[in-house]
Amino acid sequence: MKTTFEIVVVGAGPAGIAAAVTAAESGRSVGLVDDNPAPGGQIWRAGGCLPAAARNWINRLEQSLVERLQGWRVFDSPERGVLRVERNRSTFAEHAELRFEKLILATGARERLLPFPGWTLPNVMGAGGLDAMVRGGLPIEGKRVVVAGTGPLLLAVAAHLSERGARVLAICEQASHRQMVPLAAQLARQPGKLWQGVQYRWRTRRTPYRMNCRPVSAQGDEKLKSVVLEENGKQQVMECDYLACGFHLVPNTELPELLGCRLEDGFVSTNDLMQTSLQNVACAGEPTGIGGVEIALLEGRIAAMAVCGRGREAHGLIRKRRAARGFVSALSRACGLTSRMRESANDETIVCRCEDVLLGSLRERSGWRDAKLHTRCGMGPCQGRVCGGAVEYLFGWHVESVRPPLFPSFVSSLAGSAAQTNDSEHIGETV
Repeated sequence: MKTTFEIVVVGAGPAGIAAAVTAAESGRSVGLVDDNPAPGGQIWRAGGCLPAAARNWINRLEQSLVERLQGWRVFDSPERGVLRVERNRSTFAEHAELRFEKLILATGARERLLPFPGWTLPNVMGAGGLDAMVRGGLPIEGKRVVVAGTGPLLLAVAAHLSERGARVLAICEQASHRQMVPLAAQLARQPGKLWQGVQYRWRTRRTPYRMNCRPVSAQGDEKLKSVVLEENGKQQVMECDYLACGFHLVPNTELPELLGCRLEDGFVSTNDLMQTSLQNVACAGEPTGIGGVEIALLEGRIAAMAVCGRGREAHGLIRKRRAARGFVSALSRACGLTSRMRESANDETIVCRCEDVLLGSLRERSGWRDAKLHTRCGMGPCQGRVCGGAVEYLFGWHVESVRPPLFPSFVSSLAGSAAQTNDSEHIGETV
């Protein structure tokens, strides 16, 4: 496996693919690292009918000279210009060090999960998570599904599940009609997005779309049996087999933070050319601001042009990105989480699933670090990736203290990395 590149791109979603292809077509040697077995990220996951844009970019990637390191995960960066990566081979792990001149981070985002009584029951999961499992082969035909949360992802997931034979009983949007009104003016200026929304709604036309509706609790013994929904102040019990919840996305900023990139309002800070506060490090896609596929593709291309010395050619793309960001801002305001979601959880509700930390024990704490020290919240295998987004919403805490390894890693990888470091130091002393 080649381990030295002019440019390394981390993340093979839309932003990462666009960046890698653009850089390779500029004549650079490019390595694309992603922990999934195939390119596409969460949004262009294999197993479904990919849109034309996705097929086009993936075809360009396959025809390019990009070195694809699929199934590899970055767990450390011991020094500037070096990433440590690991690949799980079932019974053992491979590890390697990637060296590069320039780096483009396209690490994507994950779903925000909010706690409420019963949210840890089997078959209660993220909307995108259930969609991914169905694409991967989970049988859903005839199963009763409630999709709840906020944002356009709900419609997209409901449409796909319906096409796979699921009985989607309700699509529950926590935002009110009043919140959504200003978005209508923006949609009128975005005919492509309006048409996409119309198509999703047509495909889910047999399913009630409920506004100002949220899950209050999930009920069941060994697995989910029903969900309690609150709509306009009135509660209703709905029997179901799956509850798919999606409450916005949380950017994956752990690697940028480990490297030392400056963050603003929880996102990686970049200039118009997608360059971060670190020299020769760019960032594109959701870590710079949740924006969707269109913006991710633009940012990936802009970042690659910038690191390849073609920044002047990116001005047209920069203008398109600014225009697209206007719609995303309006969408974020329309689907902003209301305070009512905080009312669902009680003191006996689990917030940190890894360490079984209850909400009541967190109310006494003053912040994220204090909570980790006294309750072990965020110290489990997910390292705060699930509970971090929850406490940020519930208490306004800033999740901090990112350190290697970024993910649970094999001891052999850590030992091998330590040996490489010691060897390097010894060689330096000898010279």
